[in-house]
Amino acid sequence: MGNEQAPQHPSTAAGPHHPPGQETSIALAARRRLLDRIGALWALLTDRPISLYAASVLRIGYGLLYLVFLLREFPHRDEIWGPGSPWTPALAHQLFDQTGWNSILILSDSRAYFELCYAAALLTSALFMLGWRTRAMSILFAVVVTSFHARSIFMTDGGDNLVLLMALYLVLTACGRRWSLDARRERLRAARADQAPEPVRRFHAEQLRAARTTLTTAVHNCGMLVIAAQVCFLYGSSGLYKIQGSTWGGGTALHYALNLELFQPWPALSHLVDEYPMVIAIAGHVTVLLQVAFPFVLFGRLKYPVLTVLLGMHLGIAVLLGLPLFSGAMIVADAVFLPDRFYAFLPHLWRRAARRTGMRRPAPGRAAGSGTVPPQGRTRVPGTGRRAAPAPKDTTPATGLASDPSSAPIGRPAL
Repeated sequence: MGNEQAPQHPSTAAGPHHPPGQETSIALAARRRLLDRIGALWALLTDRPISLYAASVLRIGYGLLYLVFLLREFPHRDEIWGPGSPWTPALAHQLFDQTGWNSILILSDSRAYFELCYAAALLTSALFMLGWRTRAMSILFAVVVTSFHARSIFMTDGGDNLVLLMALYLVLTACGRRWSLDARRERLRAARADQAPEPVRRFHAEQLRAARTTLTTAVHNCGMLVIAAQVCFLYGSSGLYKIQGSTWGGGTALHYALNLELFQPWPALSHLVDEYPMVIAIAGHVTVLLQVAFPFVLFGRLKYPVLTVLLGMHLGIAVLLGLPLFSGAMIVADAVFLPDRFYAFLPHLWRRAARRTGMRRPAPGRAAGSGTVPPQGRTRVPGTGRRAAPAPKDTTPATGLASDPSSAPIGRPAL
């Protein structure tokens, strides 16, 4: 037929068509945007360490928590981890062959060796909490927690698992740069270095130092991000798991928990709380809501009231259910989401509160009300009614030397 048209190829069908120059500009813009995102992420990981105060709080919290835990179980140490435990070292060896775990506590069956390990664990926890040689102590603390956890793995709970994870994560962080003995030593070293001439370093030494700083910063930031992600996953999965059950949805889960003899440190208190079913139901629904919503409220100011409510929840778990280790581990983990400016403000808040309550006394010689106000104007001569002549002013030039022995500075003889 003369009026028939040849079919068009799909590639030549009608559609949006961009000139080659415009397509190139769009591709360049997308590439530039991707490179900017990558550069921003790299800068976030390598420019400066994040949450140094929060890392120090985690170090102090978990070091103190594990130290108190070891002291609390000191009378029962042999039955739990020692040679006298029903879970003998031979049984532990068989389990380790299957699971791949290990523990320094089963390297010997000697009672003296176990006591030495226990004393070393106490010392390691204390030094890690204080921040003495934190890099080395963080590794030793992780070894201690792992060894004690693996030795009596059938007696552990969620709190022990969280402490184990955090001990491993803290090895990656620079958790000794704030509120530690290491930080104090660095301040003293910097003060001495300011008075001494700066040594001349070679170019290769400067490069190695810069590479070390970048690597340390990147590893620290990744460790803190992993800790935050771990806490978010813990809360989110816990909330989603609770939703699947009928007891949490019906508001009766806490009722059953309060009536378990295993979780009744004070039965009278548990029974008293159980007499308010409406409060228990509301607390159960709020718990589920906060745990599910927790990962989504971390990027705004709503996280502060949420963290406050979670703090109250964990304190209630510690008191009502008798789980202080689990509650303490969760409270310390929540501290990772508070900014550094919050922790930096705490010393100022403490000093202000101490001044208001009178805990901090003024310096000697400057106590409030201890001095007398000198007489103003000219004094009158007694019995004459006339004003006395003013005392001659001291015209001696200020030489910096004290003429009164009592005004000499402490530690120097009066001249």
